[in-house]
Amino acid sequence: MEETIPGTGSAHIPQQRGTSLLETAVRYAEERHWDVFPGAWLEAADGVQRCSCGEPACAAPGAHPAHEDWAARATGSATVARRMWQKQPAASVLLPTGRTFDAVEVAESAGFLALARMERMELTLGPVTLAPDRRMRFFVLPGAAAKVPELLRGLGWSPRSLDLAVLGEGGYVAAPPTRVGTRGAVQWVCRPTAANRWLPDVEEVISPLAYACGRDR
Repeated sequence: MEETIPGTGSAHIPQQRGTSLLETAVRYAEERHWDVFPGAWLEAADGVQRCSCGEPACAAPGAHPAHEDWAARATGSATVARRMWQKQPAASVLLPTGRTFDAVEVAESAGFLALARMERMELTLGPVTLAPDRRMRFFVLPGAAAKVPELLRGLGWSPRSLDLAVLGEGGYVAAPPTRVGTRGAVQWVCRPTAANRWLPDVEEVISPLAYACGRDR
């Protein structure tokens, strides 16, 4: 099942109950034209879920790249994606940033505050995820990483003073329904729909995000 936080968003696409990681990855490539790549996965050992990387203290069990050349392995082809997940059906679904989207990352509390403010401003949002690390990631057009520091300064904030980061080229996000060890699964706060196929520019959302991060300090 692809998990979504209840009560968020209005134009939901149908719940993907029972949809495999393979079919989800293929759908992201086919319907959203997102590059995807398979990451690590969870393995049961002595009744405990462990990361396939073998590191007992893995920081993101089952939700990080499995290969150093992950960026080169990422594909926007649904056919190639299907072939990759057929080799390892339990692999997490990871999306490289800096290609079809960047992701603005804030704490969960600031993210929900920003969402409420954006709704009042009637802003059109792109997809938004919430991971078990209690970090929310807002999908925006590529190029945000280069713009945000100057945009924050223009709003009167020092970029270092806010708990706000941008994942751009060389980064990645874990996509629903990827699970992170026993902590839970990545969820959609705002699901990918036909209404948000065109992503906002970071300039459209940075003000409410910065305001929320400032309130959340």
